[in-house]
Amino acid sequence: MSKQLLSGALKIVGFFALSFALAAPTAHAAPAKSSSKRAIVKKPHVEKSTASKKVASTRKSVRFETVAKVTRDKRPSIIQALIPAIPSFGQLAGLHSAIDPLELKSSVALVIDQDTREVLFSKNEHAVLPIASLTKLMTGVIISGARLPMDEMITVTQDDVDTEKHSRSRLSVGTTLSRGEMLHLALMSSENRAAHALGRTYPGGMATFVSLMNAKAKMLGMHDTSYAEPTGLSSRNQSSAQDLAALVNAAHGDPVLRELSTSPGYQVAIGNRTLQYNNTNRLVKNPDWDIGLQKTGYINEAGQCLVMQTKIAGRKLIMVFLDSAGKLSRLGDAERVRRWVETNPVADQKVKLSASDKQING
Repeated sequence: MSKQLLSGALKIVGFFALSFALAAPTAHAAPAKSSSKRAIVKKPHVEKSTASKKVASTRKSVRFETVAKVTRDKRPSIIQALIPAIPSFGQLAGLHSAIDPLELKSSVALVIDQDTREVLFSKNEHAVLPIASLTKLMTGVIISGARLPMDEMITVTQDDVDTEKHSRSRLSVGTTLSRGEMLHLALMSSENRAAHALGRTYPGGMATFVSLMNAKAKMLGMHDTSYAEPTGLSSRNQSSAQDLAALVNAAHGDPVLRELSTSPGYQVAIGNRTLQYNNTNRLVKNPDWDIGLQKTGYINEAGQCLVMQTKIAGRKLIMVFLDSAGKLSRLGDAERVRRWVETNPVADQKVKLSASDKQING
């Protein structure tokens, strides 16, 4: 656990310990073996200032003991248990309650044949949800399509630092990489500062770049899609599974995006250091998969997301999974779909769940 994470964890635990101490009766706030604490309970006439000092002392003791336990045992589960889960938009809309025959963990899913456009599997495919870093796929479409010099150097500035989610980045302010390297890191490792720098340095600036993203979406028939920035950190970047399938199909036609998004790993030289970046989708290294294009995404509002173009049982398929419940669930859902396609005749592979479709706007 890094110093920053540990510091954050201690603050969170301290906050909840403080809340518990304030909410609990005085008799339960003090340790059972402490006679001095019991005296407070037995003497209601004790002055308010004295009682306040005792409660403050108890709160400090509880906080210290809780923090010490977490530090000593190194149990992040204790911290996680105290942090209330932030529901995704899909959870708030009740999409997770939708039942499908494959028992997918994603509340939204769509599988189509890329050649025939036949829908093989769908689940809430019309729901409009935040798409997190799936946004970077459109960022890549705009950058690659503009035919800008890929060897032009771009420097990370303070403007590229995430002030919305406060996400971390290995690209410190002042780091200079080529546009091609920035695009590689954005698509393969979902590097937020790289994606933001690509939009910021686009001819005309960020406003022009975002307007081009939205214009391209409309041109592709993505009528339920809207972009507010190029990273996906904003929950205002929203789309549906149907729209994202169209985006994947278009992006797959670009050899640059195919190569960079499926790259297993990449090294960049920054000063005297060489940083190793890896693909956020471990399936690209799996010999059982033939992936032509992919992108992952995650923010609290979107849940775990994944889009892919892949070949299974001789068929080129486009898969979209949104708002998956766990970090590995989106990959598990992809595996479940792959096994289903491989083991079922083509005639039996169409599954439609229109009854569970829900539209989410906002």
